[in-house]
Amino acid sequence: MTEQKLELADVFRSLGAAFAASLPAAPRRVVQDIVACRTAALGGHLDQCDQCGYRQIAYNSCRNRHCPKCQAAARAEWTTARAAELLPVEYYHVVFTLPAQLSALALQNKRVIYDLLFRVAAETLLKIAADPQHLGAKIGFFTVLHTWGQTLQHHPHLHCVVPGGGLSADNSRWIACRPGFFLPVKVLSRLFRGKFIAYLREAREQHQLTYAGELSSLAEAGEFNCWLGELRQLEWVVYAKPPFGGPQQVLKYLARYTHRVAISNRRLLELHGDRVSFSYKDYAAGNLRKTMTLEVREFTRRFLLHVLPRGFVRMRYYGLLANCCRAEKLELCRRLLSADKTEQESANEVLKDSDQSDHPVAPIKCPNCGQGKMVIIEQIAAVGRPDRSMAFSYPAADTS
Repeated sequence: MTEQKLELADVFRSLGAAFAASLPAAPRRVVQDIVACRTAALGGHLDQCDQCGYRQIAYNSCRNRHCPKCQAAARAEWTTARAAELLPVEYYHVVFTLPAQLSALALQNKRVIYDLLFRVAAETLLKIAADPQHLGAKIGFFTVLHTWGQTLQHHPHLHCVVPGGGLSADNSRWIACRPGFFLPVKVLSRLFRGKFIAYLREAREQHQLTYAGELSSLAEAGEFNCWLGELRQLEWVVYAKPPFGGPQQVLKYLARYTHRVAISNRRLLELHGDRVSFSYKDYAAGNLRKTMTLEVREFTRRFLLHVLPRGFVRMRYYGLLANCCRAEKLELCRRLLSADKTEQESANEVLKDSDQSDHPVAPIKCPNCGQGKMVIIEQIAAVGRPDRSMAFSYPAADTS
């Protein structure tokens, strides 16, 4: 019998059905899915070893993108696809962060503000890279949205992974950036700030924003313009990390960041009464690992800040990597770089080394004898919540 570890579902389950039922539709669905994930509520199947006859129940996953247990399969598939697209150049990690003063407006207008973050960051990178004073090339990159900090506070920022170079204007040659340097972050920051404020003003003029509670005064044009002036005085944070060392390092980064949720189960330490403790990195203290304890309701409130709008796409591709032209442009880049496609072994190595503690995958080999294979011998029907009604007594998956 494996040791039962604390999971996010246990924290939510401790609040009871009444609390979850009081939530708005989107966060309620997230809580319900995480509580039901890999329990009898979703059904499953009975596996049996074809050698020793050992049997094991495997319950179905909820597949909610906010669930810490449901990212392994999607992450593996996505990372494998990206391995075939890597170029033999340095890759850079650029991060665009919204100032804290925008947090409240973003929470009330998630779809609008997060869309603007994608749009402005992409336009900024493409414009500065195309400028002959900087790189003078057409670049491509992918972006992933994170909205949390280590203590689950609202902290919207966009991670961009960018090859270190691009195509010339006439597509006749590859233009590489200087070794170890991509684009000047101060220039990126200024353009990012200016564009975002301009688009924010446009969103207000088109009545795309809502203002409630402490933001109600922003409904007045004068107050809104004054507030924009304050935003213009701030330093907007854009930073670029040192380039990755090679394809495997790029893939390790991708596997770690792309399918992450606000908090993983492995960071949860203890649930005692109405308080939950979890670990976090204190970046201000040199990445020192610390422990924070919160009331369960406060912890849950913070987690649910990061529920994305239904259908919102949190990974997007731009420039040479845009979906409409990716295959054609990558093939051209490879020809100009005289490069073969990245070997699949890089992806396999990364996936083998990556931490699967939050994402247990049903074993192919028998966990009892280690020789036979587990095969499905019976389907198990779901026993609960076809209407997503809240009942927190679902049995956990059998790990015996």
